[in-house]
Amino acid sequence: MTIFGPLGLSFAPQIRKSPSLYRLFKPFADWYAQVAGYRQMGLRYDDLLLEERDDVQKALGRLSEREAYDRIYRFRVASQASVIHKNLPKEQWVKPEEDVRYLKPHVEEVWKEDLERAKWNNVQVQRKR
Repeated sequence: MTIFGPLGLSFAPQIRKSPSLYRLFKPFADWYAQVAGYRQMGLRYDDLLLEERDDVQKALGRLSEREAYDRIYRFRVASQASVIHKNLPKEQWVKPEEDVRYLKPHVEEVWKEDLERAKWNNVQVQRKR
């Protein structure tokens, strides 16, 4: 896959390959994830993806029952915390090691399928004379 993936331009693969760049950007990335506040509400990063996108809709349909249930539960807990204007207690925050990309592989798979479908849909049949 190129750096122009389904989620836009990303320099993350190049940063992960270079140990010095990784050490330079990792503290900033950790700080940013903490400041964003989604983990304090009990959400994971992939919960923030826009559901209105077609590729995300298809990917959501590919989640296992358990993953879909957990996602809905996280949204309900976050909604309740938002209504009472308080973050969850610290022991209920999502830890960085728990914040795994559970939806991204499905979105990338849908994106690749759409690319392949676009290639095959452009095939023109010419009649022999």
